[in-house]
Amino acid sequence: MFDNLSLLGLVPLLNLQLLIDGILIGSIFALAAYGLALVWGVMNIKNLAQGDFVIMGGYIAFTLSESPFNLHPILTIPFVFVLMFVFGWVLYITIIRRVIERDLFTSLLATFGLAIVIQQLINLAYGPDVQTVESGMAIREFFDGEITIADTKLVSFLLAMSMALLITVFMKKSRMGRAIRATSQNARAARIMGIDTDRVYAFTFSLNAGICGIAGVLISIIWVIQPFFGMTHSIRSFVIVTSAGFGNLIGVILSALGLGAVEQFSGFILGAEFQQATVVGLLVGVLIIRQIIQGRQRQVVK
Repeated sequence: MFDNLSLLGLVPLLNLQLLIDGILIGSIFALAAYGLALVWGVMNIKNLAQGDFVIMGGYIAFTLSESPFNLHPILTIPFVFVLMFVFGWVLYITIIRRVIERDLFTSLLATFGLAIVIQQLINLAYGPDVQTVESGMAIREFFDGEITIADTKLVSFLLAMSMALLITVFMKKSRMGRAIRATSQNARAARIMGIDTDRVYAFTFSLNAGICGIAGVLISIIWVIQPFFGMTHSIRSFVIVTSAGFGNLIGVILSALGLGAVEQFSGFILGAEFQQATVVGLLVGVLIIRQIIQGRQRQVVK
């Protein structure tokens, strides 16, 4: 560990390399996290299957990129979004609708069971081996090869940011977007005003599944996918949302970029085997800090 720390001091460009990689990868984390923020803020559902939606999207892209389809992974994004959107709507009708008015434990148990089912179905269909989607994109070198940026990461960053912009415009300008925001503020008042909150919930959950699917496509061309990798992405999303808050897209993006950078530095300093432990540690730390802040706020009110 100390050798790696000293190496960071001796090679300044290595810090820049880790920072760039963290920012580019963090943009993908922001997609899944904002989908979780939508579901959590609008429906009060803590979706423990969030990461499994991401992995599912990656496997759909993997399937479409293989023969007989032979689609470039980037071209699979519209198909993945539509398929995951429909999948999310079916899940809402069959499962989520029945637990949305229940207590927190019921929704956690339902989505945790859903995560296990998705993992096992993917495992049965594809096996436990890791998979990756070949994009055929180049790797660019800068500063005589000291800095490298893969086109897959750069394209994923641009696509993730474009998706964030589209979501922002949709939420502010469209009728459904305004209905989602009204429902998140006060569902009962929204019903009185004539908003079909059940349809809003179904659309929100489906939109979340579609966003996760896009994130899964981008992850599949940068990293590897495996049926049981979903929990890691779920934890990342929870870290980002709990630190950024609900309905705060800018906060989600900044938190995701920061998490990406922290992961890259921790993976280099502590080793790859501790990289995921850092994410869990961050989640615990964020929860502790929020509890302290809330406790002080309650004392001020009293």
